[in-house]
Amino acid sequence: MERILLVNISVPAQVETILRRELQLSTRIIRQLKRIPGGITLDGMPARVTDSARSGQELRLLLQTGEASSQSIRPVPGPFDIAYEDDDLLLVNKPAGTPVHPSPGHYEDSLANYSAWQYAQRREQLVFRPVNRLDRGTSGLLCVAKNAHAQARLSQQLHTGAFERIYYAVVCGAPSPAAGTIDLPIGRTPGSVLKRRVDPQGARAVTHYETVRVNGAYTLLKIRLETGRTHQIRVHFAHLGCPLFGDFLYGTERRDVVEGHALHSGEIRLLHPISGEEIRCSVPLPAYMENLMDNRCTK
Repeated sequence: MERILLVNISVPAQVETILRRELQLSTRIIRQLKRIPGGITLDGMPARVTDSARSGQELRLLLQTGEASSQSIRPVPGPFDIAYEDDDLLLVNKPAGTPVHPSPGHYEDSLANYSAWQYAQRREQLVFRPVNRLDRGTSGLLCVAKNAHAQARLSQQLHTGAFERIYYAVVCGAPSPAAGTIDLPIGRTPGSVLKRRVDPQGARAVTHYETVRVNGAYTLLKIRLETGRTHQIRVHFAHLGCPLFGDFLYGTERRDVVEGHALHSGEIRLLHPISGEEIRCSVPLPAYMENLMDNRCTK
């Protein structure tokens, strides 16, 4: 599968200058374009990166989307709820309890498996390139890039703040104050390869939150991350004495209610990796979180 990128030249420049400065293509992608027959053309004629492009010419690039094929991932039918899709990215609404990648014990029930099945049915090839991270127990929006250039541009946005994620969490009790910022460093818990803790020697971690609803036993929070440390939301609220509902690692597991913990990636805002246009996408809370806040789940 290929992604054709067309650029109308407005200011004369060397092709390589356009690729690097205007399009911000990586050295690896430029090398790939040079190797592909017809990978770089000007007005339909093969071009080299050292060629000069004139004003009014059309630069055509042939981006490969299947260059690192996910053939080792077995296609398996499963829930793959696409909230948004175009030629360069898709946003998937991941269920709680579904891992993003195959892992021990989950080689055939990951989002990557379901993605492979979905695109095999379409007779399309897609390399599974998640941009943001979601724990297995977290539900909600996951951004997947469809080509290496889109992945590189979106990954850059994660570090500049242009890629914004809003989470919703149901925590036990009620944090005080009802809205605020948690600025506490996070590091590994000694003796554990998985667990994290607030650690003065750890990496800086900043979480902004506000209360949406309180029902006595639980509080629904809207959360924005300024940093993206492993388990950041889970660690910060457990440290405040308000662990996420169902969190087996930092609170109390509740598999009778949810296959994971009450954390949902509800909104994503990003800049399109090619056009630069802003994309906003949101998905509703999963039913179990609504039920918790409506007192329709066993406490």
